[in-house]
Amino acid sequence: MDSFIKAPETEVLFAKNYDDLSFHIGKYGTNVLWVVDETTAKMVRPLPEPNVILPVGEKNKVWDSVSIILKEASRNKLGRDTRFIGFGGGVICDLTAFAASIFMRGCTLTLIPTTLLAMVDASLGGKTGIDFCNTKNLVGTFYPADEVLICPETLGSLPPRELKNGLAEVIKHSLLSKNDALYILLVQNKNQILAKNPEIIKKLILLSLQIKSDFILQDPLETKGIRTGLNLGHTFAHALESHSRMMTWSHGESVAWGVCRALEAGVKLGITDKPFADGAAKLFLFYDYDIGFRLNRGEWLDFKDQLLSDKKKVNGQLRFVLLKSQGDFVSMPLDLNMVRDLVIKQPLA
Repeated sequence: MDSFIKAPETEVLFAKNYDDLSFHIGKYGTNVLWVVDETTAKMVRPLPEPNVILPVGEKNKVWDSVSIILKEASRNKLGRDTRFIGFGGGVICDLTAFAASIFMRGCTLTLIPTTLLAMVDASLGGKTGIDFCNTKNLVGTFYPADEVLICPETLGSLPPRELKNGLAEVIKHSLLSKNDALYILLVQNKNQILAKNPEIIKKLILLSLQIKSDFILQDPLETKGIRTGLNLGHTFAHALESHSRMMTWSHGESVAWGVCRALEAGVKLGITDKPFADGAAKLFLFYDYDIGFRLNRGEWLDFKDQLLSDKKKVNGQLRFVLLKSQGDFVSMPLDLNMVRDLVIKQPLA
């Protein structure tokens, strides 16, 4: 395993292949609790005991799943020195981390993300959470993993839609960095990225994580307004996900849509450089995201309710992250009438 990134309290290690990953995991011994889903359970044979196998999907990112993990830990008389291992996508990483953070007030945590989205987003930064009352990530904690183990080989069987799910966060990261290395990589290597070329994918993950790590290092608990930049597009995105009841829109698809709504808002307010906004939108279109989608007028009230449930508020005011230009963001409230005009279909003239 090679160490590439050290975020606060977390070491990110890259495995050369499955054998390298297995060798490293074998050092943990038996005082571990594995959390997997029905897909990733097939990737670990034989699956060590004790373990929890959860159903696949965002709809399972709820308290009941956390309760199953905690009950298994308790049933096996596990102690505070137990290592919780989350092996799977973003849902498994978030659930395992949340459970580890509250079992006996905190256990050792290792995350092994197996999707691109989890590798570049859910695994690093210490945010844990579950969906609650139909609201995305309403309940959670800050609890950084001790280790994040990334094995790009696990992406080999990832379906195209799941790859795009992660690429949206990668594109978002490229817009948040003044260094344009990741942006250029995305523009110049589309076919190799979609074909999951191992070397290109590894470079893509590393550049994306370096950008996210820079934000986290400056603002670990999101108290200084710096890490807020990583929420670019997410206020819009989480409302869309929640409005669709976590069924129709994936997180990545929602983020792509939400970033473009934030860019539009910035242009309307004279904050965002229009040529930059146009270029960013073209990059999302280049990767075939539906950034032109609009809600029907009758859907606005539910969408607004989801917006107002968002946790990113300051003094009761909902905040949106807007970009002035590449790597230069601002967080501010938006008039809800403007938001409505940005997200719903406009009547034909």
